Amino acid sequence: MTGKIQRLEKMARDEVVAVIEELPAPLAEPARQLPVFFERKPDPDDGQEEDLLGLFIGPELADEGYETLPAQIILFLENLWDEAEENESAFRNEVRITYLHELGHYLGLDEDDLTKRGLE
Repeated sequence: MTGKIQRLEKMARDEVVAVIEELPAPLAEPARQLPVFFERKPDPDDGQEEDLLGLFIGPELADEGYETLPAQIILFLENLWDEAEENESAFRNEVRITYLHELGHYLGLDEDDLTKRGLE
């Protein structure tokens, strides 16, 4: 892993931890249980769009136990960095928004619900 990617992952991980700490208790506990992974870029061989910032995989919280794939969030560091135009403050904000967007999917929100909350 390159130094740049390690630095981006640390910033992203720190931001996710900060977001979880700010969540109300009923949301913070499920968020703490949901694994977050950091990858450089999406894998087009898996059908992922090249400009994807984050991805929620697995069943929603209400549906857990019915799927075989465990719930998880993946944040794509290089795409978030590009979206932030290589600005650290903007990167942290993009991580925050993207993490909350994907967490919203886990909690059962659809795209319209997320847009209404400013998490598009």
